Amino acid sequence: MKELTPEYVAGLVDGEGSFTVYVRNPEAKVLRSRRVVVEPKFYLKLVERDKEVLYALADFFKCGSVYFQKDTRLNRQNCYRYEVCRWSDLTDVIIPFFRKHELRLVSKKNDFELFVATMSLLNEGVHKTASGLSQLFELKQRMH
Repeated sequence: MKELTPEYVAGLVDGEGSFTVYVRNPEAKVLRSRRVVVEPKFYLKLVERDKEVLYALADFFKCGSVYFQKDTRLNRQNCYRYEVCRWSDLTDVIIPFFRKHELRLVSKKNDFELFVATMSLLNEGVHKTASGLSQLFELKQRMH
């Protein structure tokens, strides 16, 4: 596969990428089985035949992992997923890249800006307090 360009990467993420944050609802009465309270992620999922693009992304960003994601639903194809979840990689690699190479879709830009705000709060340690966790949960609810 050819070396990826920043423009190609930004366009691919516009169409197939996701900036998301799992935040446990601080008001929830029932505890979930997940141990994590906050988990930010940047990822792309593609069908198995396009997995080489995901490996090229991992090489391009020099961070993250590619893994197989089986889909057992009828009439679905198996997929691969490129994912970055290490906070330092999100803060030092992913966010600066998309600051420099802007996304074009309004919904994706919005999710990215909310993701940036969330990462800023996480890096300040607000997730360690009940009020901070509530603030993060409210931000997450505004994501697509």
